[in-house]
Amino acid sequence: MACPWWYHQRYRSLVRSPVSRSTIIAKEFRWEMGHRLPNHAGLCRNIHGHSYEAHVKLEGVPDASGMVMDYFDVKTMVQPLIDELDHCFLCDTTDVVMQAFFADNPMKVVVIDAPSTAENIAAWLLERIANRLPTNHAVTRLWVRVYETEKTYAEVSMTLNHVAS
Repeated sequence: MACPWWYHQRYRSLVRSPVSRSTIIAKEFRWEMGHRLPNHAGLCRNIHGHSYEAHVKLEGVPDASGMVMDYFDVKTMVQPLIDELDHCFLCDTTDVVMQAFFADNPMKVVVIDAPSTAENIAAWLLERIANRLPTNHAVTRLWVRVYETEKTYAEVSMTLNHVAS
């Protein structure tokens, strides 16, 4: 069936013009991790763990091949950070009880300078992902959403000034 006469007039610019639209791509990552919030008044002050999920979103103008960034490159950039966290205990630098325990019982521990909340984990990942972007990237905005449970998450974002030429 032929397109109506107006179809080509209306959509011709979308088909023929070079790609100049901003596009968002995303990739999901999962890991298991323990932590505690020692200064929390509720149950989270106890040692516990979660099945975490992170959604990493990158915005930019697709290149000549039609990609903001190859998904393989996104995985290569982010997966080492996820591997660092997977099956570790995430420990706040102020948690002297857990740090003393791990000094006597060597295990996989990652120490951060903030409480191990979903908000701070998202910010920790965002900073490291931004620093791992290739120098010739075309990404203008970056988001990291960390799910602590199926129904709860924290999301942080960053506008990037560097754009590839």
